[in-house]
Amino acid sequence: MNSLMIQAGVAVVLLVLGYLFGRLAEKRHFKKLIEREAATQHVPVVATRYPPEDRAYDQQLVSGNVVIASDYFKAFLAGLINIFGGRVTPFESMLDRARRESVLRMKDAAIALGATYVFNIKFETSRIATGKVAAMEVLAYGTAMIPTSEEAVRPEIAHEV
Repeated sequence: MNSLMIQAGVAVVLLVLGYLFGRLAEKRHFKKLIEREAATQHVPVVATRYPPEDRAYDQQLVSGNVVIASDYFKAFLAGLINIFGGRVTPFESMLDRARRESVLRMKDAAIALGATYVFNIKFETSRIATGKVAAMEVLAYGTAMIPTSEEAVRPEIAHEV
């Protein structure tokens, strides 16, 4: 009987710790995502398949990869939802964070190359399961457009002379 009580107590403690630390980590990550998205908004990311033909650009593949694990509470809640069916909302915020982080990492790679934007963005998602806690990997990739001349970088200044 005592053994059963101890196991139940450990499970409850893990759930509470998972909820508290998971919520704190997620809140911090969303705050950092918002700050980084604001800092990198000068490099737009578009899903079109056709590059612009008005200027000369070098093109290079860039990618951003991230693996995010769920906390114990979300895994438990998702298990309950799987019994009754419906949207698995605990994992939706995790997927949102993973996609946004992978895009930011891809943008960082594009900025390091001097790109002005990234087009033809694609996502690859895979599930990484280890035991009871799930993790997911998101890969974002696209083509970075790197201007080849000063005119392509700042066309309004080149035409003023």
